[in-house]
Amino acid sequence: MRVAVPFGKTKIFTALVFEIHQTEPTAYQAKEIHQILDEKPVITQQQLEHWQWIANYYMCSLGDVLRAGIPSLFLLESETLVLKNESFENERILNDEEYIIFEALQQEPVLKIKELSRILDKKNVLPIIQNLIKKDVVFIKEEIFQQYKPKLIKYIDLNDKYSDDESLHELLNNLKNAHKQRAVLLKYFHLQSINKKSIKAKTLQKQSNVSPAVIKALVDKNIFEVYTVQTDRVSFDIETFPLKELNEYQIEAYDQIKSSFKKNNVTLLHGITSSGKTEIYSKLIDEALQNGKQVLYLLPEIALTTQIISRLQKYFGDKISVFHSKYSLSERVEVWNNLLDKQKKTQIILGARSAVLLPFSNLGLIIVDEEHETSYKQFDPAPRYHARDAAIILANLHKANVLLGSATPSIESFFNTKNEKYGLVELNRRFGDVLLPEIELTDIKEKHRKKLMTAHFSDRLITLIQEALAEKEQIILFQNRRGFSPIVECTTCGIAPQCPNCDVSLTYHKFKEELRCHYCGYAKPMPKTCPACENPTLSTKGFGTEQIEIELKEIFPQAKVGRMDLDTTRGKYGYHKIITAFQDHEIDILVGTQMLSKGLDFHNVSLVGILNADNMLNFPDFRAHERSFQLMAQVSGRAGRAKKRGKVIIQTFNPYHQILQQVSINDYNGMYNDQINERYEYHYPPIVRLVKITLKHKDFNKVNTASEWLGRSFKNVFFDNVLGPASPSISRIRNLYLKNILIKLPNDKPIKQSKNIIQKIKNSFQSIAEFRSVRFIIDVDNF
Repeated sequence: MRVAVPFGKTKIFTALVFEIHQTEPTAYQAKEIHQILDEKPVITQQQLEHWQWIANYYMCSLGDVLRAGIPSLFLLESETLVLKNESFENERILNDEEYIIFEALQQEPVLKIKELSRILDKKNVLPIIQNLIKKDVVFIKEEIFQQYKPKLIKYIDLNDKYSDDESLHELLNNLKNAHKQRAVLLKYFHLQSINKKSIKAKTLQKQSNVSPAVIKALVDKNIFEVYTVQTDRVSFDIETFPLKELNEYQIEAYDQIKSSFKKNNVTLLHGITSSGKTEIYSKLIDEALQNGKQVLYLLPEIALTTQIISRLQKYFGDKISVFHSKYSLSERVEVWNNLLDKQKKTQIILGARSAVLLPFSNLGLIIVDEEHETSYKQFDPAPRYHARDAAIILANLHKANVLLGSATPSIESFFNTKNEKYGLVELNRRFGDVLLPEIELTDIKEKHRKKLMTAHFSDRLITLIQEALAEKEQIILFQNRRGFSPIVECTTCGIAPQCPNCDVSLTYHKFKEELRCHYCGYAKPMPKTCPACENPTLSTKGFGTEQIEIELKEIFPQAKVGRMDLDTTRGKYGYHKIITAFQDHEIDILVGTQMLSKGLDFHNVSLVGILNADNMLNFPDFRAHERSFQLMAQVSGRAGRAKKRGKVIIQTFNPYHQILQQVSINDYNGMYNDQINERYEYHYPPIVRLVKITLKHKDFNKVNTASEWLGRSFKNVFFDNVLGPASPSISRIRNLYLKNILIKLPNDKPIKQSKNIIQKIKNSFQSIAEFRSVRFIIDVDNF
């Protein structure tokens, strides 16, 4: 349960009771608990075990996991109340601002700090309050406030004394002169005759076209009675349909999954794009529900949840709850409480990575869709957990099964199937026997030489776009960079505007005419002249989604162009609007970043264009090739999903690159074998485990000295398995300098022992006074 505990002299914080014991602390005097906040536990025993595993494995504190897992409305912090001193009378000693507060307290004897800052129109009112305390005008106390308020809906009912015709007649006569009240009453009878149900106050007010005061007057006269009903903020009540019939290949895969679960409780479903994996998931979910079990369905991207919700709703109706960060805090608290109360609507939980931390009571199946996605890994702040791995442990605690699904599995998952740690089921036929799209590699080096490029499009891509538009088909274009252009450069002196807080150039956003840093959010208006030499010769280099969108509108003025990236999907329903518009054919060409690659299903897309394959392949990371293959294969999979075979154009400067050749013939096994051989040779996961240590500080020399000391300490223990210390490619972010150290832990040695050594070295590091201010971040499995 949650308890409120005093912290320091005045503050009160929320804590969680982990265990109860009788051993009195010796080094300090234990304080009293301020109050117990719950009547029944808000966190289950199994959840605590799971959180402990996360804290131990990812080397963070339990408090970090608590803060990530529990909706922040549960974590109450106290608020300071200001109370007036009744015996104070000497008003002459007060200055103007103090007198305003004194006046306000005459009207309202207790005020919150927030309210006082509103009254004075000042942010910092604490110094004034300190003075008032010294002058004995006020005193303060801390109070805890419940932040979560359940949603209540008001209903209207007619008072029982008007149940017979005679009294009703009399009532209508009495209201002869109150025209509006009479109109509301007649509207109430009208609605009652149609619905036969209780009538919401809001509906009555809207239909009668009156102000709330009119209804209130009828309540005050005891004609209407008001009652409230508590309800959830999100609920899915629609009629349900039976599950779709599986085809023979899906049935075969389904049977193999069932038999695989008997041997391994984790199974990987390797099904090519558009092979109908979601239908197989639905059948497995249905079976788990019939056995009275809960199902957790994890998705990498909020954009995907909007599509999957509408598909699963058709089959399971009101048994679904959704949990992700675009939902409001109150909505998330409701899902949490419903899970604790084992309500019917929490039999299936759909969510992004944070849904792994919810209080499940009876899990039977976890589905991790698109399991290769990097979005499952949390990078900042701690706990830096991977939802796929945390889900496997969660399933273990609940004795549940896990199904990992992907068209391009991550190398570590595929490696585990080879070692028979996981089961493997393959599904190599697209639903409806549609062929995989035809993939063409276009050499833009040649096209530039022959002057066949229009803006960033080759002549071949433009021809295919024209053909698709003529056939009334839709097109997806992929460019993994948002904004208009990543670099603005002066052609006279070569200076590019840099971010003052980070070592990175500013990205130009044309819509707002501003330069913006994608790391810290710093923004400034686009200058007309070069800030260094003052010549008006600023030009843009490189291109992002915004530039592609503008160019498309110029080349195809008759086509409707949409864009889907972080800038256009900021609101709660941002994704939903764009996806729905595209599904309803309100958009002909959709330009987007990697959000587009995540298993979205559009039936009318016949062409996919990847505008620049090279910037992904040349990224300095040991997984760059694997990631590029996954991204390109996934984006290609959006084409030709219904009847006609789709087309994919990949524009590149190097069409003979091994990975591009493998993408063009969809050769996952070839890519896996090449990559795994490289990982063996150079010692990278899944052959070893990686732990990345990052040091951050605003003083460059301090970070340098600290990282040298740390590097030597690690090398004394782990020898050649330590890489670094080295500066990352962007070595300063938000005015903090960074240094990385990478430790490779061999799989044949006990990992717990190695982590204990890392923890000991961290403790020694933090005990050195000079290094105490350096931030020390541990990221286990940092890829």
